[in-house]
Amino acid sequence: PLIANILSLIYNNTIKDMFRLTTTVVKRQPYGTVTRCASNMKSFEIYRWNPDEQKKPSTSTYQVNLDECGPMVLDALIKIKGEQDPTLTFRRSCREGICGSCAMNIDGKNTLACLCYIDKKSSSAVKINPLPHMYVIKDLVPDMTNFYDQYKSIKPWLQTKVEGSHDLDHGEFLQSKVDRKKLDGMYECILCACCSTSCPSYWWNADTYLGPAVLMQALRWVDDSRDEMTAERLAELDDAFKLYRCHTIMNCSKTCPKGLNPGKAVAQLKKKIADSH
Repeated sequence: PLIANILSLIYNNTIKDMFRLTTTVVKRQPYGTVTRCASNMKSFEIYRWNPDEQKKPSTSTYQVNLDECGPMVLDALIKIKGEQDPTLTFRRSCREGICGSCAMNIDGKNTLACLCYIDKKSSSAVKINPLPHMYVIKDLVPDMTNFYDQYKSIKPWLQTKVEGSHDLDHGEFLQSKVDRKKLDGMYECILCACCSTSCPSYWWNADTYLGPAVLMQALRWVDDSRDEMTAERLAELDDAFKLYRCHTIMNCSKTCPKGLNPGKAVAQLKKKIADSH
């Protein structure tokens, strides 16, 4: 009888555990995803616009269980796209703050989704929009054509007076450690456009003003000791709109997700041009 009672007790407890597991309340999400109900849910309000549909832009709200999600906003976006709405469109690649693909406006600040932590302390929804004052291709994907054309216009490569004088047949193109250090704080730029699209001057004059990101890259080549076209580069930038639309608002330096200082770079360019006159 003792053994029978023990076996009966084990059997009954096992059945209770199985019943408890199978009766856990679940919440069915769109597209067939099943997520366990939890108190650690977070809302994400995301800008939506599809050029193939004759509708105005809108926002869609998604609920994400943070217990089943990574810590970054990009983790939540990937989870939403994978489990709730496969039509959600955004750029992403490295997930390490290197490529700049996932630049977007999160809770009013331009940043990289892969470097932006989800605010778990706030009960408010995370509001996600594309980079401001740019044409939108779809959802969170801005049209970067103008930005890249401006970058191309500064000729972002080493230039020499004599073509081919420093090709690979002549060995490495060396510079001193002191000269190399002058490029710190500029070469790290990943061209995510967070700074340029946070600049009111760029909002108003994006067709003529180069913007902080491109101007900082222009200084990177001006300051490179191996480049032999410094005077020509400065002369090309000496323009009322290309450079001098900057009014030192400094939104660019405040928002840079890499901690760089584009505003300082623009000021240095202005000083170099003034000194060259």
